[in-house]
Amino acid sequence: MEKELIAIVNMKTGEIDVVKDNFKFKCIEDCARCCIENDIPLREEDVERIKALGYEEEYFVDYTKMFYRGPKFLGYAIKKRPFDDACVFLDPETKKCRIYEYRPLACKLYPFILIKHGDTLEIYIKKDSNCPGIDHPDGDPIEIIIERYFGEVLKGGEYGVRRIRSENSSYPLKRLENII
Repeated sequence: MEKELIAIVNMKTGEIDVVKDNFKFKCIEDCARCCIENDIPLREEDVERIKALGYEEEYFVDYTKMFYRGPKFLGYAIKKRPFDDACVFLDPETKKCRIYEYRPLACKLYPFILIKHGDTLEIYIKKDSNCPGIDHPDGDPIEIIIERYFGEVLKGGEYGVRRIRSENSSYPLKRLENII
C-alpha cells in the first residue's frame, strides 16, 4: 500500500516538523470501512486489555492470520464475523465499536503509520481509497491529530513528544501538555 510522509518527530528534542501542511484527516462517524476492509493486528497488550473486559481470547483472536515484520512474529489478527467479514466488535446495526475505548493500537492509529529510525519518528498516511477521512475538507491538521490520536503512543519514554514546529503552518511551536 502506498504511503505519504506527513511529519517527522525528533525524539531527542520532541519537535515535530510538519512535512505536509495542507493535510487534514477526519474519522467519519458510522463509516466503519476500516473495521470491515482491514485485517487488524493484535499486540499482546491489546489481547490482555480486551480479555480484562471479560472477553475470551477465542472470541476475538484469529489464530489463522499472523503478522510478521521480517522474521519477527508480531501477533495474530482480530477475528472477523463470517456473515459480513467485519470485526467481531463492530455493532452491525449502529456501526460503532463495542470496545472503542479499549480497541487495539492498530485501530487507534489507522490510517497512520509510525516508523521509528534511531532518534526520529516518521508519521505517514496510508493512501487508502477505503478511508473517506483522508484529506477531508472538514478534517483536522496534523498538529491536532497528533494530540488526539497518538497520545498512547507518544506518552513518556522514547515517544516523549513535547513540541510542534512547522515552517508554513498557522499553528505555532507549542507544548503538547496533554500528551506528556
